[in-house]
Amino acid sequence: MTLLVVRGSREFLLEPGESLGTDLGVIDLPADAEPGDTVETHLGEEFAVRALRGPDLFAHFERTGAPMMPRDIGLLVGHTGAADGDRVLDAGTGTGVLAAYLARAGCDVTTYEQDPEFAAVARENMALADVTDRVDVRTGDVLEAVEGGALGRFDLVTLDTADAPAVAERAPDLLVAGGFLAAYVPFVEGAREVAVAAREAGLADVETLETIQREMEFGERGSRPSTAGVGHTGYLTFARR
Repeated sequence: MTLLVVRGSREFLLEPGESLGTDLGVIDLPADAEPGDTVETHLGEEFAVRALRGPDLFAHFERTGAPMMPRDIGLLVGHTGAADGDRVLDAGTGTGVLAAYLARAGCDVTTYEQDPEFAAVARENMALADVTDRVDVRTGDVLEAVEGGALGRFDLVTLDTADAPAVAERAPDLLVAGGFLAAYVPFVEGAREVAVAAREAGLADVETLETIQREMEFGERGSRPSTAGVGHTGYLTFARR
């Protein structure tokens, strides 16, 4: 079990029994360490021990591209009701953040990544998230798998891939009755293509949302949205069979 040791902005991933040299001294994590413990470096600096949660995975996964932000994943889960026992088909694994979040919510995820190197990294990330029993990372083209007809039906199909419109066309063959399609697209033109494909395929409740979020700053002079960071991240298109 990988644990997170934290002091302020410093965060390190360690296995129980492992040692790590830092600028605040050597951390010797006891073999019986558990979340909630406090450990000291040889210089007497204290670190808190935490279990890994979703935002920690987002921060510490090895990245092969720009993953979905936790706020976008939250919107996806909220709009589709992804829950324990759901079967999920995920296209465009990338770093694997979405697949890991869904698996930790109890979903069984089959995810496709065309790049073999990216798929290998995603498998390592699934091991870090302790969800290898719930996530099957497959190397290949999801459309070829769909056309092969051996995938069966899913409660949720999630897309973060350039061929999202083509997969959306096949969604009625992939979704159980009442199942959801959710496509994350970086450009509005692509989101429109997914929405049109979903409607033409006969899916219902088609809607596209832009994800924008601003942090609030509270100061002595007053309160206002932060001017730092990026408010917009992408477009999420939802549809239902």
